[in-house]
Amino acid sequence: MSEPTENPQGGTPTDTPPRLKVIVADDQAAVREPLAAVLAMSEDIEVVAAAADGTEVLAAVASAPAVDVVLMDLRMPVMDGIEATRRLGEEHPATAVVVLTTFADDDSILAALNAGARGYLTKNAGRQDIVRAIRAAAAGQSVLDREVQDRLMATVRTRPWEAAEPLPADLTPREREVLTLIGQGLPNRAIAEKLFISEATVKSHINNLFAKAGIRDRADAVRRAFSAGLA
Repeated sequence: MSEPTENPQGGTPTDTPPRLKVIVADDQAAVREPLAAVLAMSEDIEVVAAAADGTEVLAAVASAPAVDVVLMDLRMPVMDGIEATRRLGEEHPATAVVVLTTFADDDSILAALNAGARGYLTKNAGRQDIVRAIRAAAAGQSVLDREVQDRLMATVRTRPWEAAEPLPADLTPREREVLTLIGQGLPNRAIAEKLFISEATVKSHINNLFAKAGIRDRADAVRRAFSAGLA
C-alpha cells in the first residue's frame, strides 16, 4: 500500500500513486544492470528484480508482490524469453511482458507475440520508448516499435494464413474503422489523429473490438483485418 504524502497546501495527506513493479531480464549483465538503473530513474517505475534467464524470471515473479511488467530478452540460456513468456501467461497472467531484443526477424516477432508478449521493442529503442511501452503494457495495451510493426505487416501480407472466423456482425462502424487502421500498421496515436478522436477513445474502441471478435493481441488484429479484407 502506498505511503500518504503531505498535501503541499495543508490539510489531509494525499496518496502517492503506486509505482509499476518491473523485472528486467537479460543474460548479459552489461545490458541488464544499466537498463535497470535507467528505468529506476522514472518516478513511476520500481525495478524489483533482475534476471539472467527465464527460470530466474519465473522465480522472481513468484516471489515478488504483484509484478506489473517483465522487460524480456529473447535469447537467454536455460529457458529463453519465448518459453518464459508462455509460462508467465499460464502461471501469472496479470504480469505483462514487453520484449526488448536485438532480434527483429519474422519468426522471433511472431513467436513472442503468439506466446503472449504485449509489446516488442528492439534494443535501438530509447529510454522514453521503453518506459512508454512498460506503461502501456501495464495498462493492457500493446506497443510495437516501427521496425517490428513494418515487419509484422510484411509477414502478414506474404504468408498464407488460414482463414480466420468472420468478424462479428455487432461491430460498430467505428470499431471496423479502427481494425482497418490497425491492419494498415497505425499505432494508437496515429489512429486517433486520423479519426479526430482522443487516444483514450481509440483504446476504448480497441478493447471493445478485441472482446467482441475474440482478438488476442495486436498481431492477431492485423491478421483478422487482412482475413476480413479490411487492409
